[in-house]
Amino acid sequence: MRRISLKGLACIALIFGLTTSAHADSALELIKDIEVHGFASSSYSYNFDQPSDKSNRLRVYDFDDNSFKFDNAEIVLKKDAANIGDVGFRLDMTYGFSGPQTNKAGGGPSVGTTDVSDDDFDLQIAFVQYNAPIGNGLLIDFGKFATHIGAEVMDGYDGWNSNFSRSFLFNYGPFTHTGVRMQYALSDTVGLLGMISNGQDNQTDTNAAKGFGGQVSWMACDNITLLFNYFGSAEEQVNQANNSDDYRHFFDVVADISVTNKLSLNLNYVYGTEDNARGAGLDAQWWGFSGIARYDVNNWLSLNLRGQFFDDSDGFRSSTVQQLASFTFTPEVRINNNMVVRAEYRHDDSSATPFIDRNTNPQDTQDTVAFNALFYF
Repeated sequence: MRRISLKGLACIALIFGLTTSAHADSALELIKDIEVHGFASSSYSYNFDQPSDKSNRLRVYDFDDNSFKFDNAEIVLKKDAANIGDVGFRLDMTYGFSGPQTNKAGGGPSVGTTDVSDDDFDLQIAFVQYNAPIGNGLLIDFGKFATHIGAEVMDGYDGWNSNFSRSFLFNYGPFTHTGVRMQYALSDTVGLLGMISNGQDNQTDTNAAKGFGGQVSWMACDNITLLFNYFGSAEEQVNQANNSDDYRHFFDVVADISVTNKLSLNLNYVYGTEDNARGAGLDAQWWGFSGIARYDVNNWLSLNLRGQFFDDSDGFRSSTVQQLASFTFTPEVRINNNMVVRAEYRHDDSSATPFIDRNTNPQDTQDTVAFNALFYF
């Protein structure tokens, strides 16, 4: 057996120490840029119809009637790949009792909470990121990310909706995608987004087809930004669980308009279509519009007003042939830099009778009030 001298061992130890130190320095350099953020939401909701099943119909998050709820807690770890050649990641871990499952691909939330259930823990967003040295920098995300479709978002520390409850357009669109997303800034005013995914809200693919999406963002002027969005994927259909041929298409336009330094408008139009959605030869189409006006009264009070209309003439998205209209008023009070409280009144109206009262009698309207507290850092 060859003997190793003490001098040799010392050299090996020195080399190993230098290597370990280099790796440690590299790890520390990476860790120091990681941001940690948090978000929490609690609420109370009351339905004047007093539904017998204690369920607010056609809602995603605020579906429990006459109940105090801890809606959601979120911890976010992130490191942005800000410069060309940088790597980064984002991880949003959520826990609560109002979050929709972000791993679904059915027609959407149905009457009551048929397709939306409490999912206490959710890995809502999780992706790694690389800023590729292509042109001005091509940002590439691998993993699970929030959809680009629609004007409203899943609330978090870096943004929440003007209203507590979500619009029908949000309810019946995709929530997340798992796949590859690429973003590129053509100029200071025009940006592009492209993506390939496992369809809508599928963490693992359910068929042989992939989903495809894109976005063109355009800052038309200093106070107007327009988003032109598309997403299409083949999803489960009636009598066709492994559908890989008929795509569900979403065409979506969003306009953000700053009218004055106090008044802003958010406008959203969506059109969707799917062949054979309800069975062979039974195609489906749907469309909707939402408009939100926000007025900042002062530095601590804002008033938010939303009107919306959703046409589900084929009954595919809401499980009922109907046209829906809704009016929502949400005052918002900013307690300090980390806390917001808001109240809300909402009136829903349908051409059908999807709502129920305390005696389970069908109703064509639904009125709710809610109170909500948000904490973020």
